[in-house]
Amino acid sequence: MKKTTRAIHQPYKRRDAYDALSMPVYNAVAYEFDNAQLMSDVFCGRVSAPDYSRVGNPTVENLEQRVKGITGATDVVAFNSGMAAISAVFIALAQQGKNIVSSRHMFGNTYSLLTSTLKRFGVEARLCDLTNVEQVEQQLDDNTCCVYLEIMTNPQLEVVDIVALAALAHQRGIPLVADTTLIPFTEFSAKALGVDAEVVSSTKYISGGATSLGGLVIDYGTFQPLGRALRGELLFNFGAYMTPQAAYLQTVGLEVLDARYRIQAANALELAKQLQILPQIKHVNYVGLPDNPYHELAKKQFGNTAGAMITIDLDSKEACFAMINKLKLIHRATNLFDNRTLAIHPASTIYGAFTDEQRREMDVNDTTIRLSIGLEDVDDLLDDIIQALN
Repeated sequence: MKKTTRAIHQPYKRRDAYDALSMPVYNAVAYEFDNAQLMSDVFCGRVSAPDYSRVGNPTVENLEQRVKGITGATDVVAFNSGMAAISAVFIALAQQGKNIVSSRHMFGNTYSLLTSTLKRFGVEARLCDLTNVEQVEQQLDDNTCCVYLEIMTNPQLEVVDIVALAALAHQRGIPLVADTTLIPFTEFSAKALGVDAEVVSSTKYISGGATSLGGLVIDYGTFQPLGRALRGELLFNFGAYMTPQAAYLQTVGLEVLDARYRIQAANALELAKQLQILPQIKHVNYVGLPDNPYHELAKKQFGNTAGAMITIDLDSKEACFAMINKLKLIHRATNLFDNRTLAIHPASTIYGAFTDEQRREMDVNDTTIRLSIGLEDVDDLLDDIIQALN
């Protein structure tokens, strides 16, 4: 079956008692066992069955199985946020004295996690230009526990050569971990590009209209310690498993992900083209535009769509604030890939706690507005932006 079909038609691990077509929300915490031996087998991992919903729940497992079927992963673990998923991977792979090679072009909280939180536990963040393979190679050594990247950075919209980085990392026996949130895994195969583990904020495209928080670690089984640590240690000791309510909503969202995404991506491309001709806008950054420096590489790696995030640059921070304040249809809100179009000024919000120097190093500019494109009619979105600029 094709990926879009597998998103809908994935058999349950066990037949539902009432043969419900949609997996019910199992709010139960604990589960009955027929005998003590079976209880021991389940708790010790010799038999696969739910034992306690902090580490295994039928509704959550159904979502995990759906994603596993779509991606061809060895295992999928669902967490209660994207940041929880990222943290789990880093903690699984790193320890005192190890280093993680990454970029300054990454989501603000991931940057803080690497450069501040993990630093306190003796893990070094080595930040370099991931578009320069030679520079990356200089950062790798025997203590490198992973190379981490965003397949399309937020908000810089930088795209790196994943195949080249994977080859470099694998020569040294180092796993390549990629945040693939900005392009859905229904569109391309991260495994085929050499990614060993994906992290995804399922809050975004998957949840379907920002209905729920969630994160996924999609493990392709190429580095065995990762899978063992995620299932056998972190779920037990950190307790960040997805809730069954969120898993239900995200399973419903997953079923219509492809249909929603194609509208959003098409809207983003058309809107980006229209925004390029507005004189008040100094620069439009969207990877789907043919003149974008990352267009061909992104097309080669991810296919014919380029996501649903656009950034625009105006004359100044004041101009950005003035435009955002005048928006009538587009919402002033954070998050990405809601059904509604959202606008935010990243430098003063997501990156507001960073110093001016840090923002410059991360290429987060005061003149930039980030737009997450929704399902509205493009003409209505364009009209709203024009009136806000005027």
